[in-house]
Amino acid sequence: MPRFHVIIPAAGSGSRMGAEAPKQYLRLNGKSLIQHVIKVFDQATKINSIHIVLSEGDTHWRSTYLNLSSKAQVHHCGGETRAMSVLNGLHAIASQVDEDDWILVHDAARPGLSNLLLSQLINSLENDAVGGLLALPLADTLKRADSEQCVAATLPRTGLWQAQTPQMFRYGTLKTALTDFKGAATDEAEAIEAMGLKPKLVNGELRNLKVTYPQDLAVLSALLNSKP
Repeated sequence: MPRFHVIIPAAGSGSRMGAEAPKQYLRLNGKSLIQHVIKVFDQATKINSIHIVLSEGDTHWRSTYLNLSSKAQVHHCGGETRAMSVLNGLHAIASQVDEDDWILVHDAARPGLSNLLLSQLINSLENDAVGGLLALPLADTLKRADSEQCVAATLPRTGLWQAQTPQMFRYGTLKTALTDFKGAATDEAEAIEAMGLKPKLVNGELRNLKVTYPQDLAVLSALLNSKP
């Protein structure tokens, strides 16, 4: 029976945050973002292993973070892009997984993933032929800007979704997709799409936002602290 493994690419610098440390190490409600991420996967009974992919020169990782989960391992093989980090991570765990095992790739700076949402993703995709990802249907009107940051066009939002993570695909399929992709895929789904496959969209949540700008921390803190 296929098992479930998590890869957390955490080799980025988070330059848009303007902080001294990469954003996965910023604090949210008393813990680093990556601590929140590790915890939710540790609590999921279906998850067999958690693999954190760091850059070789990472000086912010604390060995105590591994105490958060007996499932967790660290691999200092991060690449220049997200796609390279994920692919390097796939190679690093090759001896621990089977070709048809599921790989869930999740952003290190996306700490709002809930246990319920993770379960819904796995339950929706574990019998799917391709796999898929969490995503949100776009609600806002989209504008394309010109070189002077003026509106050049209004884009129809019908059928458009905002991709989130985890993105969940079979080990063998994902490794082939990332290896064969021309250029740097912005996410795993794009590489899978390039193979002619159609990933399934599973409804995500607003709280599962990716921390990209300083104000995102305040928004996420409010969402996580709000009562249902």
